[in-house]
Amino acid sequence: MTYDLILRGGHVCDPRSGVNHVADIAFEGGKIAEVAGDITGPALQEEDVTGLHVLPGLIDSHVHVSGWMGGAAGHRMLALAGVTTALDMAGPIDSVMQIAATTGTGLTLACIDYVRPGHTVDTTNPLMPELEDVLARARVAGAVGLKILGGHFPLTTEASGRVIDLCAGAGAHVAFHAGTLDTPQNLHGLREACDLAAGHPLHMPHVNAYARGFEAPAILEAHEAAQILAAYPNIWSESYLAPINGNSAKCANGVPESVATRRNLIAGGYDPNLQGMEQAILDGWAHIHLLENGVTRLATGREAVEAWRAAQTDIGMSYFVNPADTSINLALLKRDNGRFAVDALATDGGGLPRNDLCQRGLALVHLNALTLSEFVWKTAAEPARMMGLSQHKGHLAPGADADVTVIDLERRVPCLSYGGGRAILRYGAVVGQGTTMIVAPEGVAAAQALGLATYVAQPGSFQPVHRTTADGI
Repeated sequence: MTYDLILRGGHVCDPRSGVNHVADIAFEGGKIAEVAGDITGPALQEEDVTGLHVLPGLIDSHVHVSGWMGGAAGHRMLALAGVTTALDMAGPIDSVMQIAATTGTGLTLACIDYVRPGHTVDTTNPLMPELEDVLARARVAGAVGLKILGGHFPLTTEASGRVIDLCAGAGAHVAFHAGTLDTPQNLHGLREACDLAAGHPLHMPHVNAYARGFEAPAILEAHEAAQILAAYPNIWSESYLAPINGNSAKCANGVPESVATRRNLIAGGYDPNLQGMEQAILDGWAHIHLLENGVTRLATGREAVEAWRAAQTDIGMSYFVNPADTSINLALLKRDNGRFAVDALATDGGGLPRNDLCQRGLALVHLNALTLSEFVWKTAAEPARMMGLSQHKGHLAPGADADVTVIDLERRVPCLSYGGGRAILRYGAVVGQGTTMIVAPEGVAAAQALGLATYVAQPGSFQPVHRTTADGI
């Protein structure tokens, strides 16, 4: 057999397959065909990766690549970060699909659509019939589930619980940015969200965002967050390592629309209004997202204020509000069963400038805080399992999709990446095109109408629950 491609001489780290040594990997027909110490068969192309580490393609289980958040730069930024598969965690789904069709870089992508008062629902207390319509429309448009935006645009506690209950019954994925009308996004909000799940599967995003040290020392809040999650095996969670958060700077009626944006202005000592926002940007407390050379960067001062005004305030922004005490501990803490307290490492990135799985995640490997196998588990194997993709992704066994990320461990950078055997990243250059959308069966037509390839996620295939065994690491 003549293989399509052989990666030669790299150190292969694949904890699911029990491989952690120098080996060659052969691709054929978009799949992994062989992993062996010295593959002798011919290939149409060979790549010498001696001195580099070859990993299953990185899966970022929390990104934003829509016109509402993240923008069109997100696909390029994810590719540059070595990511091969991602989950957009808000939508809106129509925008996610359109951007995927026009700016794709070879990624596989899924999306859950937001439940947002005044946009997808009428009020903060939508009843079940309205929510059923929201889910049905989202699935037809290409989404695989729903997202509750509690920290930004909260619902009542009752409505939040209804969204989770609906998705559980329909086999749809559901995530909850903790927080309701009466409870902010802190440890109280985390505990309330876990209770509202009522035993149903639930994706709990960016756990570090609920333990920022606003009420107690950050390290103590991080440990308390881990203890809260330990009581809920029905909940799957992720955290990120970046020091910046992600907010919207959009204002309406003289105040920021997002509750989180207002809270962070207050935390910095600024009034939660237009004047306070402008001063926070000038002073460097609030950082505006600017597009430059195809990627998003942070800006402050007069340049940032002018961009904010030019966008009529409808632009992304960040604050440096994530203490390392929280983010590092939550990435490392384990439960009594040997599993990680927080199941996965994500970025909440995409078009937000914090796609740092390699930059910061591999720093923990350098510190001997994580093994490389544990890093792979948290950034590939476990996200693949949660997304119902473990037969195809998250490992390098023969027959799996040829999704591969090749990294320079010493420099903590991705060098090469492949999705389904096709090149995405080549030494700093994004060479991939197109997008494969993971959609519900009802969403196939919408994706194909845009020229998108599809992978069908059957109802119930996403499994956002904590695994209770420590296999694989």
